Parts: sequence; C-alpha cells; structure tokens
Amino acid sequence: MIVASTLAIVSLIMPPVSIVSSASVALVTLRRGAVEGLVVLGCSTAIAGVLGFFLLGSYQFVLLYGMVLWGPVWLISIVLREGRYLSLTVEIAVLLGILGVIGFYLYNPEPAVMWKAMLSQMVPPNAPVEDVQRTLDMLSRYMTGIVAAASVFGLLFGLFLGRWWQALLYNPGGFRQEFLSLSTPPRLAIGSILVVVIASLSSGVISEISWNIAILLFVLYTFIGTAVLHTVFAAMKMGRYIVPMFYVTMFLIPHAMLPVAIVGLSDAWMNLRNKISNQQTP
Repeated sequence: MIVASTLAIVSLIMPPVSIVSSASVALVTLRRGAVEGLVVLGCSTAIAGVLGFFLLGSYQFVLLYGMVLWGPVWLISIVLREGRYLSLTVEIAVLLGILGVIGFYLYNPEPAVMWKAMLSQMVPPNAPVEDVQRTLDMLSRYMTGIVAAASVFGLLFGLFLGRWWQALLYNPGGFRQEFLSLSTPPRLAIGSILVVVIASLSSGVISEISWNIAILLFVLYTFIGTAVLHTVFAAMKMGRYIVPMFYVTMFLIPHAMLPVAIVGLSDAWMNLRNKISNQQTP
C-alpha cells in the first residue's frame, strides 16, 4: 500500500514510475486474489488521497488518478490469475482500450476539436503557422487512439512487471516462458486487417474511429512481434548479443515498432517459433 500510494504521487512528476506503482497492485492480486488486491487498491487510493491533500492541496484529482491507474491493472490481473493465459490477458487489455475509444466518441462525437485545442497550447509561438495547422489537423484525429494506446502500454508494462516479480519469487523463469509464447489466433488477425481496410476505404467518423482502433491493435501485435523476434534472435549463434540490441533499438528508435508489429500480425500464419523449435529438435 505504501509503495503503490507513494509512487502514484511521484508519478505525477515522473510518469514512468506509475508502472512500478501498478505492478505492486498486480503482484498482490496475482498472488493473493481479487479480494486482497481490491483491499490494497482501496487503501492505496485512500492513502494517496491523504498525501495529495497535504502535498498538493487537493485530494479529488489524486483519488481519480489512483482509480484510473490501479483499477484496470487489478481487473486484468484477475483475468491472468484465473485464466492463466497471458495472451488472452493482453487481448482483453487491448479490448478495454478499444471500448474506451468507442465510449469516448459516444461521449464526444468530435474529439478532434478538443485535441486540437489542447495541442495548440503546446505549439511554440514562433512556429510556422501553415505547417503547424497541417500537423495539428492530422494529429488531432488520432490522439484518442494514441492516448488509449499509451494507457494500454502502461497498463501491460505494470502487469508484466508484477508477473515477473511473482515469477522471481515463486516460479523462476516462468514469466519468460509466458511472454515468449504470446500469440493470437488467425481470426483475430483477419479482424485486425479488416479494421485497417475499413479505415482506408471509409470516410468521416467511421474512418477516424477505425484508425484509432487500429492504433490500439498495433499495441497488441507489437508485443507479439517482440516475443517472436526475441525467440528468433535468441536461437542464433550471437543471440546473447542480438537480443539486448533488439530491445535497445526498439527503445531508441520507436519507428522500429512498426515492422515488429507486422511480424506479430504475420505470425498468426507463419508460426516462426514452432518452425525454429522443430529445426532445433534432433
């Protein structure tokens, strides 16, 4: 409770710290169950509210922030604990993001206007007007999906960290095996391709919603592609050097995630990991 609540306050200044805060709730839920996880969530939210009142002069925002930060990770931790399939848990996390995107469009039919107004406040005063407007017009249409994707990334990283801690304590090496076996059925891959086709061929709000959903599906296939390429690179002679370089490249060059996601999508049919394991079998 102390770790979760304190790091939640710190994450208001250093956002990446929120992953460790979420992981602490995930660890308790994964190991002890939904009830004890809920107790930690509720008490951590209350403690964070008290800290917010004394440090920031307001507790309402901190309470809401705590619920948004810990509620989803508690939910998908229950799914992982009961279902025991990491792939299904990742798919449900992405589905929650998709529902969030659709719900946001139902709440605000023109979110691009809102995002454009918010982004305009961040533009330097001496920036070229025409270029800025063109960029804002394009970016504002996809900000809903980008924000949802970033939230799902943070949610899953918190879950993965909590699962890794659990594996270190009770099942060394278990998380590595779970992560490297991430996959999705071909029907989901076909559905993802249909979403992109609909986004490309349609127009207006349908196209906009479809592209924002496609951004969330990109999260799913980035994780799967990472698992596939990790397995492929680890099987090479220089695997002990290539695998770390692979992760460093993804961290330093975010554009590298696109081909990784394409690999993850194509793995539904190519099944590269099974081919490698068959080749290594004497």
